[in-house]
Amino acid sequence: MKLPGVASNQKFKRPYTLGIEGGGTRTVALMVDAAGRMVLRREFGSGNLRLLDERGLASLLRSIARAFPKPDAVGLGLAGARTKADRARAKEACGKIWKKVPVRVTHDLDIALMAASNQRGKSEHAASILVLSGTGSCCFGRAADGRTAKMGGWGHILGDKGSGYEIGLRGLKAVVFYLDRDGTWSHLGERLLAATGCNEPDELINWTAAADKHTVAALAVEVFAARKKRDAIARDIIVGAVSSLTKDAVNCARKLAEKGVTVEFILAGGVFLHQPSFVRETAAAIRKRWPEAKVLTLKREGAWGAVALCEGLVKEKGSGREKEKEILPLAPTEKRNPRSQNLDQMPLVEAVELMLSEESRGVKAVRAEVKKIAKLASWAAKTLKDGGRLFYVGAGTSGRLGVLDASECPPTFRAEPGQVQGIIAGGAQAITHAVEGAEDDADAGARAVHFRGVNKKDVVIGIAASGKTPFVWGALESANNCGAKTALICFNPSMKRRGGAPSMILAPAIGPEVLTGSTRLKAGTATKLILNCITTLTMVKLGKVAGNLMVDLNPKNEKLRERAIRIVTTLTNVNSEQSKKALEQANWVIKDALAKLGQ
Repeated sequence: MKLPGVASNQKFKRPYTLGIEGGGTRTVALMVDAAGRMVLRREFGSGNLRLLDERGLASLLRSIARAFPKPDAVGLGLAGARTKADRARAKEACGKIWKKVPVRVTHDLDIALMAASNQRGKSEHAASILVLSGTGSCCFGRAADGRTAKMGGWGHILGDKGSGYEIGLRGLKAVVFYLDRDGTWSHLGERLLAATGCNEPDELINWTAAADKHTVAALAVEVFAARKKRDAIARDIIVGAVSSLTKDAVNCARKLAEKGVTVEFILAGGVFLHQPSFVRETAAAIRKRWPEAKVLTLKREGAWGAVALCEGLVKEKGSGREKEKEILPLAPTEKRNPRSQNLDQMPLVEAVELMLSEESRGVKAVRAEVKKIAKLASWAAKTLKDGGRLFYVGAGTSGRLGVLDASECPPTFRAEPGQVQGIIAGGAQAITHAVEGAEDDADAGARAVHFRGVNKKDVVIGIAASGKTPFVWGALESANNCGAKTALICFNPSMKRRGGAPSMILAPAIGPEVLTGSTRLKAGTATKLILNCITTLTMVKLGKVAGNLMVDLNPKNEKLRERAIRIVTTLTNVNSEQSKKALEQANWVIKDALAKLGQ
């Protein structure tokens, strides 16, 4: 088959596999035929998944699709595609571009290791460690038994030791440091001025303010060139970069292999590719710290690893061997509500009445779980009293309600920051923007609990309307393994304990939603009711309420200061002016003001 844009007389044979390597600076896509021959190769803009919104990702994939014939399989290795949610997002976007084409997604470091395997053949080593130095830097390894480990990859603000960016930035910082210290201007300084188009050092201030990380990383070339001219500053910078990369590489190896065994270290990325001296120095430093090291340079593009990622996809397509998804029974919240089947035809007044009626059903169902709600409040009160913490974990609406309830505790009850915490799938951005796919990652839930330091002193309450959310179950199982008390709030009465978690299931039978599956409605209301009960009664038990007055209120604004005055006035025999004076003297701590007034 003769393809447009391919200067070749070869006849290529299907199936075609499209491999895509998306990095922070550029995306490389290449297509190979059934015989493994390259059909076509093209370059595009940045493919870092964390830097692309939905529109940007779709635009990138459309550009690639226009440049190639329709593939029979697609493999993507994208920077930033570290979690299941990330990969699900990329896979979904591909499905809209290449309909009915099988797709596999991983991160860019993974396909780089695959490309290395493709380059040198099968490895018999205990582990392979990718040492990447390009615009950014990272070490990623895989043991023979499949275990993986990572060092670095935190981006240019938090990490990127030994990267082109760090080398360029350290060059800029060093030349102005020595200029300030003793008035010297080095050969490196001269080169950096020429490269940036600046006439004098002062102009570097504006240049760096406007420069992005790729532009700064490009200055690494000047640092290496200055080192060749025996510039001492440049030499020290490169020595430091070698040291940083070597330490990370060896530490990564230690996570996967015992001392004394052969480990393969693969040097990859633009800095290694274009700086042979950097390769030699890094290789020597690695061998010094790991004498059994085998060091090679990755010369094949990561896109070849993305092609290898697709192995078996084409053969399996249509073979009938694809694993069928487990079909689970619908949760009550996902079923169709017979009372609202004609919602789109109802007069608005009738629709409002229906919605309020359904909300009442939800309240009634919550009322049936009074004893369990009281038990959760008791758990939480004891936990906070003993120095532990209360966590809410959820996704989507459930997660937002947990975050909301937690955030209200410090101002309402002067709770210590961190005493009550909300964890939402997808992180902080998911509070205001839907992060689709995040809820399906059980490992992410487990990691969130781990990195919050959950322990046996804590209580972790998962919130999932259907009761099935993997992120929530991952968090609960991890918390359970840490010895924490665990509970699940859901609206699926048939939900059973599994995997040893949670300790309690609270499942009011609220029935289906007015709008089928929209759990922000009745399920959201019921969730808010339950959380209101838990945190409010917890704080009551902790002595933060007198009667029904919030005596630990934190009055940070005018409205709350007026409320504080009313509370003090109500609980004492003084007027509002005296209450205000007492509060001012007590730095607006209500309990202290009451003590001053003899209460």
